[in-house]
Amino acid sequence: MRGTHRVQFEGRNGADAAEGTTILEAARMAGIILESPCNGVGRCGKCRSRVSLDSIGNVMSPANELLSEAERSEGWVLSCEASINGDVKVFLPETEHAGKNMKILEKGLGFEIELNPGIRKAYDPERNVTLVFGARAPDSHAEGPSGSGPEALIGTEEGDTSRRAYGLSLDIGTTTLVLSLVDLNTGRELDSVSALNPQAVYAQDVLSRIKFASEPGGLETLRSALIEELNGMISLISGRSGVPKRDIYEIVFSGNTCMLHLSSGVNPETLGMYPYTPVIGGAKLLEASELGIRGIAECALVYLPPGISAYVGADITSGILVTSLFERAGVTLFVDVGTNGEMVAASEGRLCAASTAAGPAFEGMNITMGMRAGDGAIERFETAGGEVRAGVIGGTNPAGICGSGLIDVVGELVINGVIEANGRFASPDSGKIPPFLADRLTEHNGKRAFRVEGDVMLTQKDVRQVQLAKGAVRVGVEYLLRAMALTPSDVGRVLIAGSFGYHLRADSLINIGLLPKEFAGKIEFAGNTSSSGGKAFLAGRQYRELMERRVREIEVLELADMDGFEKAFVDALSF
Repeated sequence: MRGTHRVQFEGRNGADAAEGTTILEAARMAGIILESPCNGVGRCGKCRSRVSLDSIGNVMSPANELLSEAERSEGWVLSCEASINGDVKVFLPETEHAGKNMKILEKGLGFEIELNPGIRKAYDPERNVTLVFGARAPDSHAEGPSGSGPEALIGTEEGDTSRRAYGLSLDIGTTTLVLSLVDLNTGRELDSVSALNPQAVYAQDVLSRIKFASEPGGLETLRSALIEELNGMISLISGRSGVPKRDIYEIVFSGNTCMLHLSSGVNPETLGMYPYTPVIGGAKLLEASELGIRGIAECALVYLPPGISAYVGADITSGILVTSLFERAGVTLFVDVGTNGEMVAASEGRLCAASTAAGPAFEGMNITMGMRAGDGAIERFETAGGEVRAGVIGGTNPAGICGSGLIDVVGELVINGVIEANGRFASPDSGKIPPFLADRLTEHNGKRAFRVEGDVMLTQKDVRQVQLAKGAVRVGVEYLLRAMALTPSDVGRVLIAGSFGYHLRADSLINIGLLPKEFAGKIEFAGNTSSSGGKAFLAGRQYRELMERRVREIEVLELADMDGFEKAFVDALSF
């Protein structure tokens, strides 16, 4: 029988753990959340910690290329791989940049909403009560009334409270959350707050989150983490706006299909296996109290907008609504660039959608010195006139590089010949590279790298991650247009959606080949359309009925089943 050993986290709690337990598992036992966006498989390097040298002998840690020999000699390990066989003392790295002052886009393209909220109040002066009407939620996750269903009496309140009716729209991104407060009597947005999606510390992308949720206790860990964060955000927005929580009657959850499963406490396991069938397709109402949402009206409901497929979710439905893709003349391409590359091509009312697994590189994950868009992150990078200009969030010393900065750097290095077509760094002695950039080519852990700014490096492995991510999106765009019998030249307008996408530069997207050169001059940034679409569903119940019907008209392209897809993907890796 294995023994039990003490894992003490310096300055924090400790835990008694069985021999063979990883430091990451021990940290969670101690109530300490370490980021492990790759779901503990040793790929991202974000869970690194340092074991005291006097107890390093009590840790078994395999060599990993993410740690240099010098770092390992100092006691650094990846917590997900380091298992204990004795008492150990662990020092956790400073995380002041991890989520501080995150730049999260809360706004997106919108349209003129015809006010007709899903919640309606009516004062009865004879009885001196206010009647609250809304569609009634079913008793379970089985198919039942949707948010556009028949109106029913869901609550009764003493006195005249008819002027106090509010709702919330929650954009559940894989990485971030945005909560907006809306006055249902006027349709006016009163305030918005944002936060990191707490699920990301357990698993960064959708596939690893599906895997985590399928493990014992995983689903409840992810669900409760999200709902607790939401409860805190509701308290914050209530306090800032002066709107009592009890006057909030409905919440719209706008997110991808996996996020809707997790937020509802439904196992997303079927999304990870053929034929990738969702348990929840959206277009549903749930009781807010059953989900663990506290303090708002007792009769409050949660509406899940309709999704399109297992990997094209309600967030894209929201985007289609607010960008009026069904009504647009000509050809429009809608692309949500992020961990998941979701895209829709619209041609004279015909819509076709697809999704690609871009991976977490665009969020700064799986990047050697990658980080989210917080203080210290390099978010802009330009070369002009023999100079490098790097923009750092917060104006502080650079601590790492976020997604937008990553694409800028790679794009600039590609057009200046520092990165060759195959993705390899060119030789600094080739004579083909501008001297001011050649001087920045160096070595990191024995391999060629580029010094971006300060001590922040871009490694060869990082370039490979960008190739994989941009290749996935590019091949998705190509196959989507091909399925519609269109060419890049036929596209008249390209809408880039998402919080991450809003911070990108059109030139950089074309420079790295994520989008075809024919799109130059046609690219617009639509912002967080998942959030703005959620607000439209909240303020106008007619849009629920409209999109519940229209999502059935959208063709879905399963890229992995297409002839020649693997070869096309390999071709798309080239810069």
